[in-house]
Amino acid sequence: MSEDLWTSAVPDPTLEAAPGAEPGSVTVIIPTFNESGNVAELLRQLAASLPSRLPVEVLFVDDSTDDTPEVIEKAARDCPFPVAVLHREEAVGGLGGAVVEGVKRAATDWVVVMDADLQHPPHLVPELVGEGERTGAELVVASRYISGGSRAGLAGNYRIAVSRGATWLTKGLFPRALRGISDPMSGFFAMRRSAVTAEALRPLGYKILLELAVRCRPAKVAEVPFVFQERFAGESKSTAKEGMRFLTHLASLRTASPLARMIGFGLIGLSGFVPNLAALWLLTRAGMHYLPAEIVANQAGVVWNFVLIEVLLFRDRRQYRHWADRVGRFALLANADLLLRIPLIALFVAKAGLGVLPATALALVTTFVLRFAATEALVYLPRKNRPGKNRPSLPRENSGNRHPAH
Repeated sequence: MSEDLWTSAVPDPTLEAAPGAEPGSVTVIIPTFNESGNVAELLRQLAASLPSRLPVEVLFVDDSTDDTPEVIEKAARDCPFPVAVLHREEAVGGLGGAVVEGVKRAATDWVVVMDADLQHPPHLVPELVGEGERTGAELVVASRYISGGSRAGLAGNYRIAVSRGATWLTKGLFPRALRGISDPMSGFFAMRRSAVTAEALRPLGYKILLELAVRCRPAKVAEVPFVFQERFAGESKSTAKEGMRFLTHLASLRTASPLARMIGFGLIGLSGFVPNLAALWLLTRAGMHYLPAEIVANQAGVVWNFVLIEVLLFRDRRQYRHWADRVGRFALLANADLLLRIPLIALFVAKAGLGVLPATALALVTTFVLRFAATEALVYLPRKNRPGKNRPSLPRENSGNRHPAH
């Protein structure tokens, strides 16, 4: 991943929070994607809102294809605080990935995350940090759903319904991790840098607060009400595709523990009964003997299970092996399973008097734990590190202007 960094009156950010960061110091992290119409006004409002006594710097993490970085660079010349832009050539992880890149470079006591479209009021930045300092909280969330807050800026009843439904779903799936957070869909919050383990984060899409709360588990949470504003310029980036990424992210977070992964594996396996048994029914109805039909029908279940496991269960481990290697290993394990399952099916049919379909279902359940352990160990666990292998590459950063001609 190629990245360029330019800064305005600030040293190059480090990769980790510096020990002994100045108490109360803040890095405001703003992910941007084609926000050229908003960033100059955002910086103007931040300059007007941030007290001079607050040690603050602003870091834009930019995935834009328009002139957003140039607009930021121009607007930054009049700012009383340091401004930096990290431009990513690859938008890995979407908005959430951009925030994580910013967090890794924060060398301050606090990080504040906000959008660039001015739907998050800049004047609340010092209030978020101040609430954290006053209460000793590690995470302070700007919430639309507590007294004094409002979702007024959401455009239309459809978006309001989607937002509220996503909030209910998320809080239902993670009741303990989100205790004390009324608005887990908020993109506006402050968090102590020391409470963030950036390497543990696996963001997907734009709901980075959920990722931070579930994986980092801040010890104490506080909230500040805010009124969600209308967009200053441009169009919303919320799409049906982002909605699907959000649901995939929920599934990935919910199956992060070994027990949850096993349960998820079992549920996916249960869903695989449908294509497997449907194919078996069609083949036996066509006159094929049930034993070879089992082998052929098994491939329908293999394909179904592999796709769901890749998308929902082991998304964050796909980088350890090439996709062709994963497909081959998964198919080999699934079909090797037949060496055990077919004798079991034959035993259930011949000795227990079961029909073909019940015998198949019982054999699938019997071999479940073995299939899960073998799949995790042989397909999705990382290989032992070799020099230059399976290590995250550090971005190439260049100080000075992003465009030398400026």
